[in-house]
Amino acid sequence: MTDLTTAKGVYVIAPTAFHDDGRVDEASNDRLTDFFVESGATGITVLGQMGEAPKLDMAESVSIASRMIKRAGIPIIVGVSAPGFAAMKSLAAAVMDAGAAGVMIAPPNTLRTDDQIVSYYAQAAEAVGTDVPFVIQDYPLSFSVIMTPGVIRRIVQGNPSCVMLKHEDWPGLEKISALRGFQKDGSMKPISILCGNGGLFLDFECERGADGAMTGYAFPDMLVDVVRMQAAGERDAAHDLFDAHLPLIRYEQQQGVGLAVRKYVLKQRGILASEAQRRPGPGLTQTARAEVDYLLSRVARFDRRADLGGAKAA
Repeated sequence: MTDLTTAKGVYVIAPTAFHDDGRVDEASNDRLTDFFVESGATGITVLGQMGEAPKLDMAESVSIASRMIKRAGIPIIVGVSAPGFAAMKSLAAAVMDAGAAGVMIAPPNTLRTDDQIVSYYAQAAEAVGTDVPFVIQDYPLSFSVIMTPGVIRRIVQGNPSCVMLKHEDWPGLEKISALRGFQKDGSMKPISILCGNGGLFLDFECERGADGAMTGYAFPDMLVDVVRMQAAGERDAAHDLFDAHLPLIRYEQQQGVGLAVRKYVLKQRGILASEAQRRPGPGLTQTARAEVDYLLSRVARFDRRADLGGAKAA
């Protein structure tokens, strides 16, 4: 089994491809899997928040994850967050049987106190099985749950199966430094820290001690390059490449339409046959598409991967 405590690089967050009528598009999902591997991803995370997991039924979730696990040949982490532990346990068992490397668990937005958060993760770890590696998803801007570095340390130390943090706090650079400080002084066991938030702060997150990215920006190959350059000490080159993409990263970070932007660009890159989301889900106006096209043309001045020449047929 993959040791996720030492995971580095880029674990791409996979969107779920749909046909225009809302059916799962298996061919596009296969192309996504191949594209992520070819882009240099070290792993993939499926059924996350940007994978529209709440819009899938159990059978669809298991089928999508199992198909990706079988095809990818790299570690797959599966989001199993659910309102109750019964559904979480069933999905975790199914995907681990299919060969998943681990599962990701987000906190419900009802948690408020430190003790509630720590207790929840202990119960979740027991529900999915204490032999199942799990990832903490720390995204207070979305889940309204504030995890201090001390709380994360309590979760990590209290649960041997906790192997990774998906860090998405904002601002969060000092949190990464604090957690690495705990690791250095021996008060917290080593875990992998991979960062999300569309990669918005990846350049400095790597410098603070993050092991890489776990996010789904439409140019995962760029994220791979930035993480690689930072690890090699090529700081200026990493920032130059990142800065060229930053306006498009920022545009993709808009609440409510970010996934629509991501799917549109992935369609332009020839990966998705449709930019459709399963309802309910907003699409892009023609004005928004024109703005994205303009940003792509500007990115392409520095990174030719963004020179898409208009829509490509998938």
